[in-house]
Amino acid sequence: MRGDRVAQLLLAVTLVTGLCGAGFVAAGLAGTPRAPQRVDAVAVSSGPAPVLGRSLPVTLAIPAIRVHAGLLTLGVAPDGRVAVPPLDSPDAGWYEHSPTPGELGPAVLLGHVDSARTGPGVFYDLRMLRPGDTVRVTRADGGVVAFRVDRVGQYPKAAFPTAAVYGDIDHAGLRLITCGGAFDRSARSYVDDVVVFASAIA
Repeated sequence: MRGDRVAQLLLAVTLVTGLCGAGFVAAGLAGTPRAPQRVDAVAVSSGPAPVLGRSLPVTLAIPAIRVHAGLLTLGVAPDGRVAVPPLDSPDAGWYEHSPTPGELGPAVLLGHVDSARTGPGVFYDLRMLRPGDTVRVTRADGGVVAFRVDRVGQYPKAAFPTAAVYGDIDHAGLRLITCGGAFDRSARSYVDDVVVFASAIA
């Protein structure tokens, strides 16, 4: 493991706490949000993509769940946790201490699942993704990197898969993270995290 990633792995333990905190409500508490939706997607058959140089991500498209969003740059909040997009933002965010999409390693994108004020968030339907679905990220250099979903997992917060999300890999990867599971009213937080693992394709 590269030394410059060790500190980020430690930060990852508390990464999603801010995504699932007091600003969120379970689906049944946020008015009447739409039902989860996805469209039939044609699986992309292609080999691994070449590794690219660094270029900041600009937009995100996930056709299967009708996501077309901008990407903010997220750093670390004053309390030491990874910052998250503003609660009412329609955009997702890229964690700036992870690789940019297309670089070697796992690029990490975070988005809200819902909020009391605005209802369903950008990653409301993230759990509906399936292996073979395509995710596309447009970069500041004008390039578009396509990723194929490998798997989708839902994990209790106490068992967040830090090493699998942030650990070194031998290809350009992508991790999409949001809240999931039941809503704990007393803690005003979701009990799980949803993580999508994807790999860049040519």
